[in-house]
Amino acid sequence: MTKTTASAPVLGTRALNRATLDRQLLLRRSGMSAKAAVGHLLGLQAQNVKPPYHALAARLDGFAPEELSALMADREVVRIVTMRSTIHTHTAEDCLTLRPLVQPARDRELTHFRKGLEGVDLDRLAALARDLVESRPRTMKELREALLVEWPDADPQALAVAARCKLPLVQVTPRGLWGRSGQVALTTAEHWLGRPAAAAPSAERRPTDPAPSAEHRPTDPARPVPTPDATVLRYLAAFGPASVKDMQTWAGLTRLREAFERLRPELRVFRDEHGVELFDLPDAPRPAEDTPAPPRFLPEFDNLLLSHADRTRVVPKEHWGRSWQGNQAYCTLLVDGFLAGVWKLNGDTLVVEPFGRLTRARRQEVEDEGRRMLATLYPGTSYDIRFGTVVQQRAT
Repeated sequence: MTKTTASAPVLGTRALNRATLDRQLLLRRSGMSAKAAVGHLLGLQAQNVKPPYHALAARLDGFAPEELSALMADREVVRIVTMRSTIHTHTAEDCLTLRPLVQPARDRELTHFRKGLEGVDLDRLAALARDLVESRPRTMKELREALLVEWPDADPQALAVAARCKLPLVQVTPRGLWGRSGQVALTTAEHWLGRPAAAAPSAERRPTDPAPSAEHRPTDPARPVPTPDATVLRYLAAFGPASVKDMQTWAGLTRLREAFERLRPELRVFRDEHGVELFDLPDAPRPAEDTPAPPRFLPEFDNLLLSHADRTRVVPKEHWGRSWQGNQAYCTLLVDGFLAGVWKLNGDTLVVEPFGRLTRARRQEVEDEGRRMLATLYPGTSYDIRFGTVVQQRAT
């Protein structure tokens, strides 16, 4: 522990919880537009179609799912693989800058498929795949089959993964639209958005301008060069206070320490209860730890639960691993700001499974929040709410 860190103020678990919830628009609903929220949050997990809609319903006042669908149909937001090699819904601006920023992680991912790509010229694969998906959107099956013609001895899955890693492939609509989703078909971000992506980032370059606003849509075809520094500031605004390892966990990147050190003079430094150094924006909100935190219904894989190396600021140790089982992930419930249960829609019933006993008052708060979520996403539809079992019991 450095001398500076040793003297830094300590933020306990509840203080970190309330600060993070505030940045995540979960202490109170925000009046932001859907596009502004997607930009502020640096994207929404979108492994399935519904999670981005559930994520915004929990965070925004007056949100309607048609708002996000319209943005997607108008190519203002897109679905693309970015952080942690998972699909995210991003603004068009972030798609064209964050995707190049995480390219080193996509390159590392390819090393796991080296055996299946023996004899494959990856630059030629990228050029061929680009021609294919820009002539018309292709499904992954179509892409595999076309690439196998060129490299018949390669592993088909490895070829498809290589195309996804080498190129910024977006899922074209109607995939992702509320109530109208179709199969996954892909083209390049540049082709879909009609604008070039940013150049590869330089680790040494300091940002000369603030991160672009989520509402700003530049008209200059020359894209800005993304830098780790600019993204550090935006990450802290959405997920801070945070350590270097926290951001590396969020991004799926390594070697971000230098960016934090360059920014240190501009940041406040704290430490957690274990002495880990935490960075934050000087004027960012850090509410009192006793600030009320209403219940919130979140989708599976919400970034709130996945974007820190130490997740105890949201996930109590006793509940670690309880929001998924094997390959099955469950939608999650926050009570008093922490993971406290899971939920699912089963026909015309919202089933809520708390991990522990809820007081009568808490139970009523959860029911009220559940009704609000249902009215936001499924207006005009009648649902029952019951407390029961969501997670199937493991066979013994």
